[in-house]
Amino acid sequence: MDNCRTEKVAIFVDVQNIYYTVKDGLNGQFDYNTFWAKIRNENLKIAAAFAYAIDRNDQKQIQFQNILRGIGFRVKLKPFISRHDGSAKGDWDVGITIDMLEVATSVDRLILLSGDGDFDLLIDKLTSMGKIVDVYGVPSLTADSLIKSASHFFPIDRSLLIRR
Repeated sequence: MDNCRTEKVAIFVDVQNIYYTVKDGLNGQFDYNTFWAKIRNENLKIAAAFAYAIDRNDQKQIQFQNILRGIGFRVKLKPFISRHDGSAKGDWDVGITIDMLEVATSVDRLILLSGDGDFDLLIDKLTSMGKIVDVYGVPSLTADSLIKSASHFFPIDRSLLIRR
């Protein structure tokens, strides 16, 4: 009877990481609608979904963020910081970590979309707490340490890209 139970999941998307790894590794764009449908088709109940992005106050990005909201994501924005030396900052690692730890107690499974190896310690902590953590990433651009720490690794491939 327990097999019929619908699992509650929370989704966490490192938008910048997914954008660049999909663009560089697969020469395409990630299809958030297809991903959302895939999760729903697996009889998983989406309890929370967060997309972490950088706010450059660009019209195309605003449109994209509104699309994410329309799908069901709560979009969290951090201002793009351009430093005097020409470097830039716009990192959500700590925010994603805090949110995953906070939400972990209220869901059965956590899903992280990122290839960033900095998350391996977080995933190790969550799995040591008995949580299932799925990671989606472009295989050639996802840190080995992140793949190894995940309960399950799902490669982002052409089936999850916007068809042109």
